[in-house]
Amino acid sequence: MLLFLSVPQPRPPGARTRAGAARVARWRRQRLRLQQLRRLRGLLRGLRGRPGAGSRRRGRMALCGQAAGAASLPSELIVHIFSFLPAPDRLRASASCSHWRECLFYPALWPQLRICLRVSPAEQPRLEFLMRKCGWFVRELRVEFAAENYLSGGGGPGDGGGADPGTGGEEVEALQLSTRWLEVLRTYLELVLCVLVSIRNNRLTFCGNPTLNKSVGTIFPKHLLTLCLCVTFWNLQKFSLFGDISVLQQQGSLSNTYLSKVDPDGKKIKQIQQLFEEILSNSRQLKWLSCGFMLEIVTPTSLSSLSNSIANTMEHLSLLDNNIPGNSTLITTVELERFVNLRSLALDFCDFTAEMARVLTDSNHVPLQRLSLLVHNVSVMHKSLDNMPNDEHWKALSRKSTSLRVYIMAFDIKSEDMLKILKPSIPLERIHFDSYITCVSGAIVDLISRQYDKFLTHFILMNDVIDTSGFPDLSDNRNEDPLVLLAWRCTKLSLLAIHGYTVWAHNLIAIARLRGSDLKVLEVTEESIDFDQGELADQDVDPVHNLIEQDYVFYRIFY
Repeated sequence: MLLFLSVPQPRPPGARTRAGAARVARWRRQRLRLQQLRRLRGLLRGLRGRPGAGSRRRGRMALCGQAAGAASLPSELIVHIFSFLPAPDRLRASASCSHWRECLFYPALWPQLRICLRVSPAEQPRLEFLMRKCGWFVRELRVEFAAENYLSGGGGPGDGGGADPGTGGEEVEALQLSTRWLEVLRTYLELVLCVLVSIRNNRLTFCGNPTLNKSVGTIFPKHLLTLCLCVTFWNLQKFSLFGDISVLQQQGSLSNTYLSKVDPDGKKIKQIQQLFEEILSNSRQLKWLSCGFMLEIVTPTSLSSLSNSIANTMEHLSLLDNNIPGNSTLITTVELERFVNLRSLALDFCDFTAEMARVLTDSNHVPLQRLSLLVHNVSVMHKSLDNMPNDEHWKALSRKSTSLRVYIMAFDIKSEDMLKILKPSIPLERIHFDSYITCVSGAIVDLISRQYDKFLTHFILMNDVIDTSGFPDLSDNRNEDPLVLLAWRCTKLSLLAIHGYTVWAHNLIAIARLRGSDLKVLEVTEESIDFDQGELADQDVDPVHNLIEQDYVFYRIFY
């Protein structure tokens, strides 16, 4: 007979019963938590860097055989710390060491990227670095281009100000201004190319193993790739490009002459247009597309690059360009039929026809919430206003989209054209007048205050004239100032900005008191404010300062 004897293994005290086994498991969990707490405490002490810590304490704070400190923190912890910091602090914190700098451009930290660029050669290397790091994974990108102040021709060395007008000084100044314009347009094209080339690669997906692609390690730290099973190069969801209108215009004249000198063969322009269409054709999650006043980027065939699946899910579409020649249209009625999910639409007013309004009222389209319309004198000159929606079309569109609000931006539009455009049934919420030549009349302001008193919240009146000695006065030959009537009738008015038009001081006080705290922003340039001669004779101090002191509401808004 064979006997099999089993030797019992030693067990911890109290483990012979089920209750004892539970106590042992709970004891092990508590010991593990205590170890983790001690390790975290050591890390915090290492970050504080207390002086006088001996070798025995440093040994307790060691992590993975290295001295604890900022450089020894795990990558996932550094990324988690960065997620609580705003972008400027995040950049400053990344300068502490190379390890933190490698973790700076982790995709989850930069889902949104907003860049405001001066059209200057100094911006190009910084833009190239940022787009090389973030261009392939950013989900929401907004780029704004702003021209430098020297385009106006005043100030700065070599501006021709010291030349004698009688000896050809005006010709020298015009030549130097033309040279500056050529430099700005050349830099502008290079910056746009840099952005589009980087965004073109925003459509790839890699597994977490960095050995699958050697190029990934040069852009993305290998130790961060191992943090998750799969790293996705997120497709672009929001893409916005905004150009400075001064890049496109020089005192109201288009810059095609300069553009032909910078790019005589049109190769760069063609490359930019091809890249833009390639980005649209390769997009898979694009919900927001906005391109405003970008020179020679959008063409009448650009939207055809979008697939039907993307067009059907697009929520915002904005294509604005005052440099489209002839009868060209960026958004056609046939293309608009594909965008059944639009919540926001922005286009040229002359392109918004009655047929488009009918398409937006179809049952297969979701209700439109915002409609932005650009009215430009160039478009009005080349295109007809006969096909624009009439009052019945606007009523039907408002019934379909009960929350629809309209924003109109008008550049150098004549009063007779504005009278045709401003239909009574437009749910106008915001209107912006900006002109170089044609000024807005008091009759237009009065019409707006009477027709849109239930909707209007923003009213901006800008007149960029060179001679500031003779601003137009809207209250001439009128018993009441149209701006005062606007503040009285439009009870929802929250923003009023005026520049280049004469505003009398007593009318300005009346506007501020009529709307009170509901008028959140009241911006009036000092040169636009005028005073009665009797008021100036009784004042020994600065009249503007006295105006602020007289009215506490006006002080709160204006100052």
